[in-house]
Amino acid sequence: MVLPASITPFNERGRIDELSVAKLLAHFESTGCDGVVLGGTNGEGPSLSAVEKRDLLEIASGVSGTLKLILGTNSSSIDENIWLSKQAARFGAMAMLVMPPSYFREASQDGIVAWFRMLLDASPVPIIAYHFPKRTGVPLLPEMMAQLADHPNLLGLKDGSGEETHAAYRAVLPSHRLFVGDERQLLKALLAGWTGTISGVANCLSRELVAVLRDWPSERESAETKFALLLPEIERMRAMSQPMAHKRFLAERGIIARDDVRLPLQQERG
Repeated sequence: MVLPASITPFNERGRIDELSVAKLLAHFESTGCDGVVLGGTNGEGPSLSAVEKRDLLEIASGVSGTLKLILGTNSSSIDENIWLSKQAARFGAMAMLVMPPSYFREASQDGIVAWFRMLLDASPVPIIAYHFPKRTGVPLLPEMMAQLADHPNLLGLKDGSGEETHAAYRAVLPSHRLFVGDERQLLKALLAGWTGTISGVANCLSRELVAVLRDWPSERESAETKFALLLPEIERMRAMSQPMAHKRFLAERGIIARDDVRLPLQQERG
């Protein structure tokens, strides 16, 4: 599966641009993506209010076509996450992608696990846990995920760490959907039995990533060749500031109207 970690397009007033959302999702669908994550880290989720995330999901639900929708959340508030999970259910999202609570760095691993279990118990949609310690400072280690593996509402995990721990996560989550965030690790993750990628680079290289995933099950040599050819472009994209470069790429191609980002981010000019 290829699920772009979508940017959030804004209009000249700094609000969500509905037409650009529609064009962006049509682009993802036309390139063969399976779904899309809205309001995540690459979608400037920390700069979106909970109400804006609901509105973004509502807009997307009317123009998503065959794409599965996943709502990204990054709040330490259980109540806010539960409210968003109800909005996700209301507008037909497949799941929520949820970062661990990150403000209370003194929280124990048991406390983080208990937080997730409370959300899993209350959410009407399945949860994908998001391991991204570079941003949150709070890891979701394999031994922590093992404690949640038996919960029927846990759909899986996204690992954005870039570490080669694919076998360890698959061992404790043997039947769950596992998504790699660092696209450079895609083949290693697939070799370990992972599902695919939730990818920021897919904003710009969705067609190419889809081609790799489509070949993987039956034409592995072809998939490996395509990935080897794609890897330098992945490296180039990842070396740029995100989501600014993704937005600039999409705006230059007329897929979104503007490349604006919200403060404190600033678009690079010149």
